[in-house]
Amino acid sequence: QVQLVEFGGGLVQAGGSLRLSCAASGGTFSTYAMGWFRQAPGKEREFVAAIRWPGNTYYADSVKGRFTISRDNAKNTVYLQMNSLKPGDTAVYYCAAAKTGMGLAALTSYDYWGQGTQVTVSS
Repeated sequence: QVQLVEFGGGLVQAGGSLRLSCAASGGTFSTYAMGWFRQAPGKEREFVAAIRWPGNTYYADSVKGRFTISRDNAKNTVYLQMNSLKPGDTAVYYCAAAKTGMGLAALTSYDYWGQGTQVTVSS
């Protein structure tokens, strides 16, 4: 069983930056593909970014060029660096772990989820 805990959410002005972290425990971190999703009020949870090992990355079109996903297997941690934030990025951000590296944009591909961290971008 893998446990995931997100850190780093908060309130930021439009144009600002935040870095989210997700610490994993209880499994062999390096064998999992990791993803970030987000859910805004009244909307469905949507894919943001994913990373396999040794480092193939994938992004939603809405965040490409602004967000960067990375991982540190020695620290069992995945990061999401978010730059040039917009009010439309406001959501609860979730970290997730997938045993397989296929279909990483789909919620159903993930086996474990964190509890989420709130990101609010003010205009």
